[in-house]
Amino acid sequence: MESLDKTLVSSWCNVRSNVPHSYIQPPENRPVGNYVTSTQKAIPVIDLGSHDRDDITKQILKASEEYGFFQVINHGVSKDLMDETLNIIKEFHALSPKEKVEECSKDPNKSCKLYASHDKIYNIDVNFWKDTILHPCPPSGKYMEYWPEKPAKYREVVGKYTRELNKLAHKILKLICEGLGLDPEYFQGSLSGAPVMLGHHYPPCPDPSLTLGVGKHKDPTIITLLLQEEGIQGLQVLKDNEWIGVVPIPNAFVVNIGLLLQIVTNGRVVGAEHRAVTNSSISRRSVAYFIYPSIESVIGPAQALINGSTSKTYKTMPYDEFLKQYYKKGPDGPKFEQELL
Repeated sequence: MESLDKTLVSSWCNVRSNVPHSYIQPPENRPVGNYVTSTQKAIPVIDLGSHDRDDITKQILKASEEYGFFQVINHGVSKDLMDETLNIIKEFHALSPKEKVEECSKDPNKSCKLYASHDKIYNIDVNFWKDTILHPCPPSGKYMEYWPEKPAKYREVVGKYTRELNKLAHKILKLICEGLGLDPEYFQGSLSGAPVMLGHHYPPCPDPSLTLGVGKHKDPTIITLLLQEEGIQGLQVLKDNEWIGVVPIPNAFVVNIGLLLQIVTNGRVVGAEHRAVTNSSISRRSVAYFIYPSIESVIGPAQALINGSTSKTYKTMPYDEFLKQYYKKGPDGPKFEQELL
C-alpha cells in the first residue's frame, strides 16, 4: 500500500500524460455524459447589503426552493480575509508532499486530516481528481492544536476566517427560518454544533473529459459556504437536467443548501446536486465551510413545518445513523432520499 504522500494527485499528476484507469469515470458520469451543460443559465445572486430585510429573505427562500444554490455579495466578510484564506490554502497545497502529510498527522482521532481523492469514505471505486485538507473548526478553538502550523499564520488566518464564516452561515440560516416561519434561533446549538472546513486543490488534468474533481452529490450538511478562486471555473449545479456552471464572482460566497436542511424543512428547500469538473491548464482551489450538526443530534422535520400536513414527511433519525447510511449509499443517492421518507 502506497504512503499518503505518494497517493496525493498533486504528487504525480505533473509527470503523467494520461489519466490513470482508477480515475476514469464511467461514461454516464463523465462531464460530457447524459446531461446538457448550460452556458446561458446562472444561479441567483443575492445582495445581503440591501436595507430591505424582507426582500432579502424572500430572495433567499426562493433561491433555496428553486435551486438549492445561490451566491451572496456584500456579506460582511472582508476581501482581505477572503484573499488571505485562499492564499494560505494555496501555500499549504504547495508544500512538499511529506510536509503536508506531517502537518495533518497530529490528530490521533484523524478528525483533522489530509486525503487524496475521496479517501474511500464512499461506497464507490472510482477516484476523484483532487487533494483535500479537512479539519473541524468550532468557534471555541477546539481542535486548533491539530491544525497545520505550516504555512506560517495558517492557524491565525483560518481561525479568523472560520469564525467570520460561522457568523455569516447563522445570518443566512436566520433569514431562511424567518422566511419559513420558524424560530430564528432554530439552528443555534447542536444542529450547527460541528462546523468543518475543507481546502480543496484540483491539479491540472491531462484529459478533463474523463475525470471529475467531485462526483454528483448533495452535501450531508445543514448549509455549505464555498469560497471560489476568481477566474477559474469548476463547480456545476444540476437544475432541470442541465449542468449550470457557477461562475466565480469577485468577493462572493456560494451558498449550498445541504440535504439535512432539506430534511429539517420537510422538502420545502432543496439540497441541489452538484459536482466539480477538472481542467487541463491550471490548478484550482476552493475553500468549503460545512455546517454539520453535533454527532449526538437527532435529525428530522421541524414540527412547525409538518403540523396539519397531509404529505409525506421525512423520517427522524440520529445524525450518526444518517451519516452511516449516506456514505453507504454513496454521494449520488436518490434512492437514499426515498428511503428517508
